[in-house]
Amino acid sequence: MGFLDTLLGRGSKAAKQVRPDRLFALTTASLDLQVSQGIVTTGEAAIVFQPLATGDFQQIAADVEAVLRGTGEETGTTVERRDDDFGYRWMVLKDPDVDDQVIGVNAVMEALQAGGYADRVLCAVFAFREAGPDAEAPATTGRPLHLIYLAKRGSWYPFSPMPGQAKERDRERELQLRAVLEPLMPLEPEMDRWYPLWGAPLG
Repeated sequence: MGFLDTLLGRGSKAAKQVRPDRLFALTTASLDLQVSQGIVTTGEAAIVFQPLATGDFQQIAADVEAVLRGTGEETGTTVERRDDDFGYRWMVLKDPDVDDQVIGVNAVMEALQAGGYADRVLCAVFAFREAGPDAEAPATTGRPLHLIYLAKRGSWYPFSPMPGQAKERDRERELQLRAVLEPLMPLEPEMDRWYPLWGAPLG
């Protein structure tokens, strides 16, 4: 079973419904991270799924985008659709409020689930930055940190890419963050599932 097959849950039975409170755990955790660790949102998040060429799926995907744009009118969230070289579709949300980001991601998950396509969802990624040299602008000067939500498992893990290095992650920092995050949100217990998600279209 390959990397993306494992993330997508292929080779197992149909995807089970995961309680949304596992996703929404980020809304309270983000406040603790900001206060205790100086970790702040960059104002971006994304959900990635594997689209199908069928008319039914294309209509659902269009409806999902419409839902996001509709909720965005109320929350101020902007939405951008991107298709990558591997055939995956990213719905990128931009909003300075983590709560709004989570609401948008959850709206996509619920729409795909209602259409019978929950198994097409790969994961959701929320972009943060750690405290940087400029205390007044930590979201633009700190090192990047992604909090990744595995939709099939309802679990989270931190991904800390090394600044200025191509496809190098800071495993030591991720382990440090595990201790910080465990009391705040349901972490993925199997660390071999802490996949490095390179190329996410986030700042």
